[in-house]
Amino acid sequence: MKQALVTMLSMQDRINSRIHDNWPAQNFDWYRAIWIECAELIEHYGYKWWKRQTPDMAQVRLEVIDIWHFGLSALFVPGVEIERVAEAVSLEVGGLEPQEGVDVREAAEALALHALESKTFSPARFWALMFAVGLDFDSLYSAYVGKNVLNFFRQDHGYQEGTYEKTWGQREDNEHLAELVSTMDESAGDFPDQVYHALERRYRELVRGP
Repeated sequence: MKQALVTMLSMQDRINSRIHDNWPAQNFDWYRAIWIECAELIEHYGYKWWKRQTPDMAQVRLEVIDIWHFGLSALFVPGVEIERVAEAVSLEVGGLEPQEGVDVREAAEALALHALESKTFSPARFWALMFAVGLDFDSLYSAYVGKNVLNFFRQDHGYQEGTYEKTWGQREDNEHLAELVSTMDESAGDFPDQVYHALERRYRELVRGP
């Protein structure tokens, strides 16, 4: 787990550095993004007792991955090495197991409340939410790496300039990502590079042409 956490923290540092070279010193309000994402998750899960609602679990799990991006960012402390951050997280969550009967909305609210009260991120509360939506650490890692690589891919192909085409062959890039990742070994040391190159090949095939 620790090595996977180091990998994810390093990847988060890279994508954040695309926004600002010295991003840890900018004191961005990661906690605010976390609680707002929790609210969006509940919206997808459903909370309106006055109408029929069916939880959109695929979208709920995507929101969990988005929360993890912001949570990883919130864990950084200027001057503290990534390895020490990863070790602290692994010690906090390493022994946690799924609990029966945990309500997804209540787990999201617990994480959001902690973020609002402390203006920090709680890995333990996030783990409870992760388990509640049916994810485990392996699926979190695979989904996070895929989404992080896709974010980089978008930036490299004109996302900020508005020239990036999100739909490839009548399917969104997220759908292509999920299909490609499902055929890969996420335990491979070069898993992130494999994802990027697979996206590049698919993008050229369907959008750019040979």
